[in-house]
Amino acid sequence: MKIVVLNGSPKGDISVTMQYVNYIQKKFAEHEFEIINISQRINQIENDNEIFEEIINEIRSSDGVIWAFPVYVFAVHSSYQRFIELIFERKVQDAFKGKYASIITTSIHFYDHTALNHINSICDDLDMNYTGYFSLHMYDLQKEDIRKNLQIFAQNYFDAIRNNSFTFKNYDKVKYTPIEYTPSITYDKLDTSNKKIVVIADSLENANLNKMVNKFTSSFLKDIELINLQDVDIKGSCLGCMKCGYNYECAYTGKDEYIDLYNNKIKTADIIVFAGAIKYRYLSSEWKRFFDRGFFNTHTPTLLGKQVGFIISGPLKQISNLRQISESYLEWQQANLVGFVTDEHSSNEDIDKELYALTCNLIKLSNINYRKPSTFLGVAGMKIFRDEIWGELRFPFLADHKAYKALNVYDFPQKKYKTRIINSILILMTKIPTIRKAIYSSKMKYNMIESLKKIVEDPTT
Repeated sequence: MKIVVLNGSPKGDISVTMQYVNYIQKKFAEHEFEIINISQRINQIENDNEIFEEIINEIRSSDGVIWAFPVYVFAVHSSYQRFIELIFERKVQDAFKGKYASIITTSIHFYDHTALNHINSICDDLDMNYTGYFSLHMYDLQKEDIRKNLQIFAQNYFDAIRNNSFTFKNYDKVKYTPIEYTPSITYDKLDTSNKKIVVIADSLENANLNKMVNKFTSSFLKDIELINLQDVDIKGSCLGCMKCGYNYECAYTGKDEYIDLYNNKIKTADIIVFAGAIKYRYLSSEWKRFFDRGFFNTHTPTLLGKQVGFIISGPLKQISNLRQISESYLEWQQANLVGFVTDEHSSNEDIDKELYALTCNLIKLSNINYRKPSTFLGVAGMKIFRDEIWGELRFPFLADHKAYKALNVYDFPQKKYKTRIINSILILMTKIPTIRKAIYSSKMKYNMIESLKKIVEDPTT
């Protein structure tokens, strides 16, 4: 059978992900694999309609499609996202309908699930028969048990095609009919309290987004800066070259405006508002390029302590995966997410009220320097980076290693010697039945709150 592999790596054939595809190709030589380097060739694909049609015709003539990609900033590479946009914009969804699809992705398991959810939902939107995913650590191919599982995964995929197996749909179609937003409530303008506020937007040709952004920016006594990504000279997306790993120097340094924008506008702001329109279950590929290019900071948080809000035109409430990507990104960045405002309302007044509430809260929380504690989204994500940078990724990411030492990210439990000694003593004590019974039957729950009660009862705290 013929399998089309859509390669989402900007490095093309020199891709970790493609080594897993090559391994499957080696083990299942009876099948024909047509590997298409999507992200690496996106400019050609977008600008030359003949090349685009050739790819679509390959998909039409295939028995199945494998979406193969590395995870880039919680999702897929921006060039891959642009290809997804082209599929819908050029109305070639029929080429994918009914095709059996699977996903192979590589990462360090930092939010690989949100990338998988995204492509799974795109498969469902395209009416493909989605059979499942295989998500790998970059160097899992070195492990025999992983290689065996990969072969089983591939065999199951080929069996599903051969047997015309029934597959499940995991995502409903998005239904979105917004009102035509027209601001209707006038509020008193707010003092910026000398806070630097930056609004970054794209898709301002979207009428609702344009009006919401204008309503927000006009809510202050002083003018605030509005940056339209479409007016910024950004030569391309992240190349995956990892040149930045040594000292944050990007391959694009001095070649476009992105790095100056990020360093001089984003990093220096107190309050940031991201504004965009949802396109095919994400923001635009331009927004994705913005986030991908931010990787010149590698895995080091750069938005620490900033207050951040989102203004979005689109069905965010139906796309929980996009919301989680946004929440997770800011928790990892150690910024404070103040809220989302969308045009998913039945009245103009509701949008006005949410925009004003966002405005007030951004200023208020910035003035008191508030940041809510991280949830699992931020804590777990940072621990993955901590362990990887301490270990296998210390080289080439030397810049991260230096930053993590300065930020006390290396808070490994084994350094808590007092806790280790106490635990050793208590474990020995539990070997005695009477003591063990006393601890677990009556003392445990009180001991858990003892140190906290001392703080609560101390008048100086």
